[in-house]
Amino acid sequence: MKYLIIGLGNIGEEYEHTRHNIGFDVVDQLAKKFDGTWQSAKHGWICEVSHKGRKLILLKPNTFMNLSGKAVSYWMQAEKIKLENVLIVIDDLALPLAKLRLKTKGSDGGHNGLKSVQASLNTQKYSRLRFGIGSDFRTGDQVNFVLGTWKEEEMAALGLTIPRAVEGILQYCTLGAGFAMNYTNT
Repeated sequence: MKYLIIGLGNIGEEYEHTRHNIGFDVVDQLAKKFDGTWQSAKHGWICEVSHKGRKLILLKPNTFMNLSGKAVSYWMQAEKIKLENVLIVIDDLALPLAKLRLKTKGSDGGHNGLKSVQASLNTQKYSRLRFGIGSDFRTGDQVNFVLGTWKEEEMAALGLTIPRAVEGILQYCTLGAGFAMNYTNT
């Protein structure tokens, strides 16, 4: 069975390890866990790993966030992956720092990456793992906050939560969404 695991983020060195790129960081950690190697491919970087008889295709789109749906749609079709085997990892301002929330459907929540995915797939019924980045910013400073790098005091929480997100993804692929939600949504 094949799964497509997408970490959303923006391309370019200036965006590396920013709050908006936590999706990239999570799939990077997943690839590292299996000694996976990223390859440049159409619409992104791909890493294929195996876990308990499942093939996990990890994707970091090389489009900007608001065009992510193009890459997701392409790789679903190219690899013949069913919608129920797709999981998208994103940052979420509405969740406290390092809080995880796995859902199998829902709105885009104002996230431009998810807006693009929903427009490309023409549905809200796909799984997403929301990674809380908090909302510790002044009114009108949301863009700078989201595109900003992590504060030193936030790094400890990330060190605990990124591995938890990786484990949640593996449970999603092996045990199903219900088990994975029980694990991640604490």
